[in-house]
Amino acid sequence: MFTGIVEETGEIVARERTDDGLRLEIAADEVATGLEHGQSISVSGACLTVEAFVEGERFEVFLATETVDRTYLGDLAAGDAVNLERAMPADGRFDGHVVQGHVDAVATVRNVESVDEDWFFEFDLPEGYDRYVVEKGSITLDGISLTVANLDAEHGRVTVAIIPTTYDLTTLSEKEPGDPIHLEVDVLAKYVERLLEARFD
Repeated sequence: MFTGIVEETGEIVARERTDDGLRLEIAADEVATGLEHGQSISVSGACLTVEAFVEGERFEVFLATETVDRTYLGDLAAGDAVNLERAMPADGRFDGHVVQGHVDAVATVRNVESVDEDWFFEFDLPEGYDRYVVEKGSITLDGISLTVANLDAEHGRVTVAIIPTTYDLTTLSEKEPGDPIHLEVDVLAKYVERLLEARFD
């Protein structure tokens, strides 16, 4: 489990296509320190497994075909940045919200607006996902725990307000209209929906 509090942005340094997926090598100073083989790590919101690492320098992860199909990670090239977060320790602080690292779909940046020191990002949600979103509720975008500032359910759009720290320390500073972004809706909303469906069926 993750919290959506990005620890560091890493850089893709190498990629290798295989018959059954994709292997990425990622450079990262802080996050690559203290890694262990088999450890879970969030790469721009996708929960992946550390296969190899060089302490304090870089690590490798493998993306199965399902992950490549469901995310945009397969489109990244050497030099591209990704958000990184190690799995939350059982005795750690819980500063964000429950993030599984299971990308539901890829949303699209619709608009980016600077207002004073803050930023407002508007996204087009894939069809059907607006029902899991509520104003002032939690949403995960590229592995970042964010609060919904506005929901336009009629058009399937969501807006989040970004403070300078989040803008500067994550890949949001590189996003422009038309860019893809990983979406993970609040898992609690999906469980509630499932329970209600079972009850009323």
